Amino acid sequence: MISSQMLKGMLEGCILKIISSKQTYGYEISEELKKYGFEKISEGTIYPILLRLERNNAITAEYRESPNGPKRKYFSITPLGRKELQDFFLSWTELYNAINLLFEIGGRGNAQ
Repeated sequence: MISSQMLKGMLEGCILKIISSKQTYGYEISEELKKYGFEKISEGTIYPILLRLERNNAITAEYRESPNGPKRKYFSITPLGRKELQDFFLSWTELYNAINLLFEIGGRGNAQ
């Protein structure tokens, strides 16, 4: 299980990744995250991140009619958001490699 503290710093990049592939809305993002193993992420966690990304011009939003009820707010990634996503992936790759190296060279200790 991934701890909520670890997730806090990673979710923004993961949400940007989902939005980078297609225009989508909050519930759909939540369902997509679940497909990849983020079962414990609620829509209540996602929406503040979406608002922050929108405020920071990483994504844009537009309301569209929904076949099932009220209008939905669809999100699209901006060029700035693509740059942030690229930066996130580079940082993630560095962190991933450093942790793997630490556990390979430093030994697994109690992590076995």
